[in-house]
Amino acid sequence: QVQLVESGGGLVQAGGSLRLSCAASGTIFSINAMGWYRQAPGKQRELVAAITSGSTTNYADSVKGRFTISRDNAKNTVYLQMNSLKPEDTNVYYCNADITTFGFHKFLYWGQGTQVTVSS
Repeated sequence: QVQLVESGGGLVQAGGSLRLSCAASGTIFSINAMGWYRQAPGKQRELVAAITSGSTTNYADSVKGRFTISRDNAKNTVYLQMNSLKPEDTNVYYCNADITTFGFHKFLYWGQGTQVTVSS
């Protein structure tokens, strides 16, 4: 059993900051890439940022220079620092992780989502 638990969402004014966290727990042998996605109602889920096990990062053009993804491998946790937030960043944010379990099963796990609302 593997779980991803997100935290850190909330309501913030435009120009403000939030830090999202996503902790993985359970029968984890190793974690490969981790990432953050977001999804607005009626729209497809889109990549926000991703980070490999070697800490190579990738960002959506819309968040480059404002968001920073990082990970703490000792804590099986990925973070998303969001600065200079804009109303269009309002979304439900989901983390995911490519995890190999102790049974050597490889699967992409998702968190439950956390709401980020940016007021103008």
